[in-house]
Amino acid sequence: MTKTLIPNQRISSIDLVKGLAMLIMALDHVRDFVHTPAFLFNPADPTQTTLAIFFTRWVTHFCAPAFSFLAGLSAYMVGKRKPKNELSAFLLKRGLWLVFIDLTIVAFGWFFDFQFGTINLNVIASLGISMIALAGLVHLPSKLLLIFSLVLIFGHNLLDGIRFDESILWAIIHYQNIFFLSDDLMLLVAYPIIPWIAVMSLGYYMGGFYERSVDHSKRKLTFNLIGALAIVLFVGMRWTNIYGDLNPFEHFGTFSKSIVSFLNPTKYPPSLLYLLMTLGGTFLLLANSEKWKGKLVDFICTFGRVPFFFYIIHIYLIHLIAIGLAALTGFVWEKNMVLAAWSIIENPLPGYGFPLWAVYVVWISVILVLYPLCKKFDHFKQSNRDKWWLSYF
Repeated sequence: MTKTLIPNQRISSIDLVKGLAMLIMALDHVRDFVHTPAFLFNPADPTQTTLAIFFTRWVTHFCAPAFSFLAGLSAYMVGKRKPKNELSAFLLKRGLWLVFIDLTIVAFGWFFDFQFGTINLNVIASLGISMIALAGLVHLPSKLLLIFSLVLIFGHNLLDGIRFDESILWAIIHYQNIFFLSDDLMLLVAYPIIPWIAVMSLGYYMGGFYERSVDHSKRKLTFNLIGALAIVLFVGMRWTNIYGDLNPFEHFGTFSKSIVSFLNPTKYPPSLLYLLMTLGGTFLLLANSEKWKGKLVDFICTFGRVPFFFYIIHIYLIHLIAIGLAALTGFVWEKNMVLAAWSIIENPLPGYGFPLWAVYVVWISVILVLYPLCKKFDHFKQSNRDKWWLSYF
């Protein structure tokens, strides 16, 4: 018997979680460009940060894992309407497209550098490479795909002790690194692909829980159990430091510093504990949000239906706002604004920046400005489903 997907209203939670991930992600990007401490210290450094700054950063940790997982889940749904060979071809082409966009349009949005002096393999490139890998992985039997995903997610920290500092390939695979290819060209591998590939393939496997044959209550129970188990594992393993993270939890003399250390597992590459913490929350949200309704839900879902469109334009808007704020406060934008918070280079604008409340004001403003554009583009997509090229946006 052929299985079919549940009606769209049953899976509005997917758009909701996607949209929420995009909006929270925008908060982190505004902080990168606007917040004074972003140019001075790591917001997750227990010895320098505050709880307000830390949790502004911490909540955004959920974005990349949630979106990578949901990209795999969405690929499963697309695959229900296509033969496997067509799905593979689609994922391959879309993956290559995302890598290209990350190295060009997205890179320019971050740096406004006409010379493209920084090659930045960021989250979009990671999603693209994961899709290229998924193009082959979709041909595996479902149980084997699940085993592959879990082994890579739970076992990749065994590679932490392996270092090849001069190897670009190893950086792309597992170890975040910076390479100065020449005096004018820098390569930043921000998102090593392991285990992002496994997060996406796990999402593809979990797409089977959105078949019509799977009852809503069963899906809710299963996702709640997975989410709760992931959180319990995270807490237990983080507290004991037995395995799963390159940087162990440290007990400081104060509660605030200790909680920052506890809730700050390694993101680059995403450690097992980082993924347990973030994907655990994602499963819990997916499990319990299917019946959520209301204007706020509709508002957030709009962004979740056009995430790629929102991602591109929000980078440019935030960067332009930062240029305007710099000019208004007496700074001359002599060079492109780079993310000094990543400690890549010296702060290009010493003294520039605003307090945390200004970050939230700019963030809310960005969302409100972009909502009408996203709503119009969403309507255009829904009204032109026959246009194949829209699937790449």
